[in-house]
Amino acid sequence: MNNQKPILILTTGGTIDKVYFDARSTYSVGDPQITEILRIVGVTCPYTIDTLMAKDSMDLSSADRDIIKRRIKQATERRILITHGTDTMVETALHLGHVSDKTIVLVGALMPARFKFTDAEFNIGFALAAVQALPPGTYVAMNGQIFHPTQTRKNFELNRFEPIQ
Repeated sequence: MNNQKPILILTTGGTIDKVYFDARSTYSVGDPQITEILRIVGVTCPYTIDTLMAKDSMDLSSADRDIIKRRIKQATERRILITHGTDTMVETALHLGHVSDKTIVLVGALMPARFKFTDAEFNIGFALAAVQALPPGTYVAMNGQIFHPTQTRKNFELNRFEPIQ
């Protein structure tokens, strides 16, 4: 008997879902890649996927973040994984704040999932484990670490997340 609680996966776009068209970096945000990644690696925990939007995170507005927050509050699931662009992931995590009795983990990729060498699969697997193990709260899972949104930043020069010193 499987007593695992289902995970709600919300997709918002970002680099993880980008499709590049030419060498000048013309791109669009394509279909969510997490569906295929979870299928290929054989994830067996119960989950549902809901695509909220397909945007570069630099294009997310306060209204978009309100949509994400409203969907989380309406969810019956207590564990929520959000795929998100890395440039404004911390901003969205801060906007979500602490939603009572829910564990929320934001994750993204620094290289599109469609690329041969990408961090997408690792980051998604790591975040999927984190959302099942962490207590209620809002977190960022990147670069093999769990961060509290008030204590991390994206280092754009080194292209990684790190604690705020």
